Amino acid sequence: MSVLIFVEIADGRIKKTALELISYGAKIAELLNVSAQAVVLGTTQDDLSQLGNYGVKKIIHADNEKLNQVEAESYTKIIAEIVEQTAAKLVLFSNNITGKSVAPRLSVRLKAGLVSGAVALPRITNGFVVKKTVFSGKAYAHVSINSDVKIITLNQNTYPALAVEGTAVIEKFNFEISTSKIKIIAINKISGEIPLTEAEIVVSAGRGLKGPENWGLVTGLAKVLNAATACSRPVADANWRPHNEHVGQTGTTIAPTLYFAIGISGAIQHLAGVNRSKVIVVINKDAEAPFFKAADYGIIGDAFEILPKLTKAISDIKNT
Repeated sequence: MSVLIFVEIADGRIKKTALELISYGAKIAELLNVSAQAVVLGTTQDDLSQLGNYGVKKIIHADNEKLNQVEAESYTKIIAEIVEQTAAKLVLFSNNITGKSVAPRLSVRLKAGLVSGAVALPRITNGFVVKKTVFSGKAYAHVSINSDVKIITLNQNTYPALAVEGTAVIEKFNFEISTSKIKIIAINKISGEIPLTEAEIVVSAGRGLKGPENWGLVTGLAKVLNAATACSRPVADANWRPHNEHVGQTGTTIAPTLYFAIGISGAIQHLAGVNRSKVIVVINKDAEAPFFKAADYGIIGDAFEILPKLTKAISDIKNT
């Protein structure tokens, strides 16, 4: 019996969310008094044995470049084989695009109960109960899983990546990739930017910036903070910024450590996509903007005056 943790690779590198998931899985394995094992699909430039520093004891590696691009059907088949081989009773994914596409398929194949969007360690004293977000993050539900095999997807930035001493043993997994019904025609990637879902700090702005010609104020602050940039839906719809930067209920859902909302009123659809941020800073000249009710810190004032001063102050501190 074991806890099996899916470690996602992107461009040959282990994703930050995977380290959080390993720590989460290792702690559950400790509570259940079983081993923590990881599964890696595809090739990687990283030393997988170092994942032992986050609590995993063994890594099962399906080392094949054909798996470098996520294809849910093939991933599901291979992970199901590994679950059977390891007698895993709990399988963990990050609650991102890959997890959302693979976990439900695996749930059906294994007849396993699935809870998506977990935000805490499961309660195991009386059954197996998982806490998750519901209603776009406005409430929590406690869901009991009664199946033999259980599957959880973990929300990003809800459990810390905790370093421990250890080295993981790597075991190669032999498999066959069957012909998929899905054919990947092309993959278009945004390069040279910090991915929104991986960013610790996000600087976001809305229509309060008045036009794309003023976005240098946003990117300037993001640069000194080593942050990703984002925007509200009206900004993306107006083509001021690319749609991949749109955060909110109908865009990308994020949970950074620090989120700046500049010139964004705070409509419920936007809040639903960013309300899991650890700290929210709102800058708006409208003192009645709804976003201030969700903010940890608020600055009432003109962004065109505040952003240059804030950027300079942060830059001065970093250079001292």
